[in-house]
Amino acid sequence: MAQRKLGFWQWVAVGLALPTMKVWTKHTWTGLDNLPATGGAIIVSNHLSHFDPLVLAHFIFGAGRWPQFLGKASIWKVPGVGFLLNKVEQIPVERGSVEAVRSLDTLVAAIRAGGIVVIYPEGTTTREPDLWPMRGKTGAARLALLTGAPVIPVALDGAQRVFDPRTKRFSVRPRIPVRVAAGKPVDLSRWQGEAASRTVLEQMTEAIMLTIRDLLGELRGAPPPPLYQPGGRRTAVTDTPDGGTE
Repeated sequence: MAQRKLGFWQWVAVGLALPTMKVWTKHTWTGLDNLPATGGAIIVSNHLSHFDPLVLAHFIFGAGRWPQFLGKASIWKVPGVGFLLNKVEQIPVERGSVEAVRSLDTLVAAIRAGGIVVIYPEGTTTREPDLWPMRGKTGAARLALLTGAPVIPVALDGAQRVFDPRTKRFSVRPRIPVRVAAGKPVDLSRWQGEAASRTVLEQMTEAIMLTIRDLLGELRGAPPPPLYQPGGRRTAVTDTPDGGTE
């Protein structure tokens, strides 16, 4: 476990969140040793509930690392909120504008400074009826090519018992079971040194999402279905997938 060197506001956040999570959830963690003790890394995870970030942050902190999540830049404009998010080293991301390039530069800098950056490749909570992963967008793959950082797949399940996006039901009962598993880094060596073409990014993203999906299948003890495509379509597993770009 890496030694934590946190600032004042980070310890404030831990002091508020950690006791709450220990009462609110009953966690089962596997694969903590797959998170690197030091150095930059990209954590990629399925996204089944708005409660996921707290569950995943608890897991990453349990491995001795500080998680840096991406958030919509508009949240930083809320008085006081942007100040706090900056103090706890979270990362604003602009979407659909020329500022998106600047956001990517911020992510690259965070990883090169030794940070753990968390990305949900699906870009939103899954629309799959049983909350299996959807096809991903290519941001994590692009970041991996730019930095060479390891991409650590994580699957989580149970956060939907706190907040289920399908029913909008929210539960505050204590000790809700949640499970998180981290796998070995995704093997992306096949694309090392490649240019970030659409085909390369899509192939890398497919490999990332299939790894996450299979981890979730192990957590649930059930065979996972093909990756879901919004609109009700599922995608076959191929070596040269199409779609999935941002």
